[in-house]
Amino acid sequence: MTIAEPDLALATALFDRLREQSFDGVGVTRDSYGAGEQRAHQLVADAARALELEVATDAALNLYLTLSGTDRGAAAVMTGSHLDSVPRGGNFDGAAGVVAGLAVLAGWRKAGFLPRRDVTVAAIRAEESAWFPVSYAGSKAAFGLLEPQALDSVRADTGRSLADHLREAGGRPDDVRAGLAHLRADRIDCFIELHIEQGPVLLEAGDVVGIVTGICGSQRYRHARVQGAYAHSGATPRSHRQDAVVATAALIHSLQQDWIALEAQGHELTLTFGRCMTDPDQADFSKVAGLVEFSIDMRSRSRATLDLMDARVHAAAAGIGAQHHVQVDLGAASSSAAAQMDPSLQRALLCSASQGGIRARAMPSGAGHDAALFAAQGIPAAMIFVRNTHGSHNPNESMDLADFAIATRLLADTLAARAG
Repeated sequence: MTIAEPDLALATALFDRLREQSFDGVGVTRDSYGAGEQRAHQLVADAARALELEVATDAALNLYLTLSGTDRGAAAVMTGSHLDSVPRGGNFDGAAGVVAGLAVLAGWRKAGFLPRRDVTVAAIRAEESAWFPVSYAGSKAAFGLLEPQALDSVRADTGRSLADHLREAGGRPDDVRAGLAHLRADRIDCFIELHIEQGPVLLEAGDVVGIVTGICGSQRYRHARVQGAYAHSGATPRSHRQDAVVATAALIHSLQQDWIALEAQGHELTLTFGRCMTDPDQADFSKVAGLVEFSIDMRSRSRATLDLMDARVHAAAAGIGAQHHVQVDLGAASSSAAAQMDPSLQRALLCSASQGGIRARAMPSGAGHDAALFAAQGIPAAMIFVRNTHGSHNPNESMDLADFAIATRLLADTLAARAG
């Protein structure tokens, strides 16, 4: 039974203000360690201060909004998500988890409910790796786990380093580089992240919420390229061409066939070529293309499956390079580990949903989330998905606020049960 109704009026106001201040003319853009993310963090920090919550940040500028409990020595219950977005993204991806946590604590404040444990809403920085080629930058930094070289990675649009952006925003990159941790696993009772579902499963099934069983890991080549040779489109016979577009198309087709074959064998996997482009300064309709740049994104809950598909990628790159007389350079690889969500929290969430008459299903997450990093530290972690229309990472993202309210009540019940 819900102890106090979450403050849904506050949630609505925060969503409206987030959209207003980050609308880019098409979607919303809240750039990691940039003006968009910074404004969002300021907005929720101000809302937390108005609720008389404790407000703190760490060296990486992760934000912690805490309702203190009666036993300050007990391990804290945590919830939250991220506030950054992809370029021209949607308003709810990430932000829904932070707003839900604040709505819960605001409702408790109004009702005078005081938990035994501290309850903290975390607004985590730089979850979207569209800006910096680093997975879970903010949550890794919170635990002192961000690789020092990650601070030297450059942002896709500015070409400036993560350290520079962090310092400019008021953070302490030297402390992050030194591995100074703000969070400790033994001081956290659990972490529960509410997030919109980023696919169509809940919507098509008629379910309102999903209880996540596990989060996929990834293997990525963000800056792959096929180097051929530019040539005249009319004067160069097929036998003399080193066509980068044809070779890239063959590579994509080959890997699609490998994906289909692995799925038929029972492997859970996704494969995406999110970037694929010729050089706009050299490519022309009357030229054979000499260069294609592209990306490969593989995801699975099984590292063995990722390794198997990765081997197929390298084999196909070598074979097609030789066949088409081009060079296939996959570039640097980046990866993130898969994570399993806590079984007891899954059961508690499904039981609470059933008792409340909420249509829910257990389901995996194909996308990465900060909850995976918490789980990797041995912290009991869980995720609540809220159905939404049109997926995510696009301007048409559309979560019904009635569904958000149902999921937020489920979050409130679970947090209250853990916090005591």
